[in-house]
Amino acid sequence: MELTVIAHARNAYTDKFAVPRQSGLVPEVLTRIEFLPPYDNPDALRGIEGFSHLWLLWLFDRNRVTGFSPTVRPPRLGGNERLGVFATRSPNRPNPIGLSAVRLVAVGEGTMTIAGADLADGTPILDIKPYLPYADAFPDAAGGFVQGLDERRVEVNCPEALLEALPEADRAPLLSVLSHDPRPAYQQDPERVYGFQFAHCEIRFTVRNGRLTVREIQPESILKKEQ
Repeated sequence: MELTVIAHARNAYTDKFAVPRQSGLVPEVLTRIEFLPPYDNPDALRGIEGFSHLWLLWLFDRNRVTGFSPTVRPPRLGGNERLGVFATRSPNRPNPIGLSAVRLVAVGEGTMTIAGADLADGTPILDIKPYLPYADAFPDAAGGFVQGLDERRVEVNCPEALLEALPEADRAPLLSVLSHDPRPAYQQDPERVYGFQFAHCEIRFTVRNGRLTVREIQPESILKKEQ
């Protein structure tokens, strides 16, 4: 069996640490899907503008784990409990394939813009299918081990002077990413300075008592000079 990459995702998630835990959590971040030949043929997208949402199938290309493990440690459970890999959305799978529901924003020439993706910049796209509300939505579905576990949110404190290091279009998306507390669930050290890259900037922050404070935002160009 051979799978073909049809496109790549392009967005501000230049570090997988910042990527939301699920699709739809950060709708402020837009992702451009750049199709590869021959899949950039406009006919391949004919009629897609009639759908508000899409399914993306993609590769966990940054996953370095090799070999099969029947159980994994879900971060939502603090990394302390093992569950079957097929009962989770862990990237450590027999086949490293991801599935995301996203909102279609615009269709261009050989490109497509979507919102709410949980993909890092450069992620290979394997396929795109329309989301069908009558068949794909189950409001009464059971949520398994995540039932009742609300998505972790924090209050964000970021001085305006620090935000000015980012392009204006990336400021609100960054604050939304931070509000979901990008730390792994099992890391709760209030003294630790965490960091990740977003929109080619290094973001450093601390979290204490449900309040996230941005300590530094450094453009990539400055970081390279310091090194």
